Amino acid sequence: MTFPTDPQMPQPAPRAPLRGWIKALLFVSLAINLAVAGLAIGAVLRHGDMADHKRGHSDQFGGPYTSALTREDRRAIWREMRGQHREGRPSRAEIQAEFAAVVAALRAEPYDPAQVRAIVGRQFAAGIARQQMGQALLLDRIDGMSPAERAGFADRLDERLAKWREGKGRERDGARD
Repeated sequence: MTFPTDPQMPQPAPRAPLRGWIKALLFVSLAINLAVAGLAIGAVLRHGDMADHKRGHSDQFGGPYTSALTREDRRAIWREMRGQHREGRPSRAEIQAEFAAVVAALRAEPYDPAQVRAIVGRQFAAGIARQQMGQALLLDRIDGMSPAERAGFADRLDERLAKWREGKGRERDGARD
């Protein structure tokens, strides 16, 4: 049974459908978020309980070198990385435009693999540049340590490596040499 509508009553405007590229962008964003979550969960499952870590900064996943640093050194490197990263970082709109360009290039006929390779290459290069920045900051920090601080760092690094050799790293996921 339908009821007659009052012609005097304003009718809601029909919703415009989402454009295809917006749906694709949302899908890519969701996929990236799920991948990051999967990596984090995988790291916890592979490396055991992370309860001894006070905060979940990405510098805690930097391997034995980063975890062998003192808390103060890790924080100093983290602050420096954030400061340097902000300087040359693309805006959110630029990042979204890059992903939209990939989505458009993937759908284009004829498909141009060079265009996709160029965009994805730029995105991966930005990640590599961040990794290189972190490496340089770590090495600069080690260079600035006193002999006693370097010895303490070496002791902590040796501890982490001993735990890894005992099977806390490779044997959990079944990978053995």
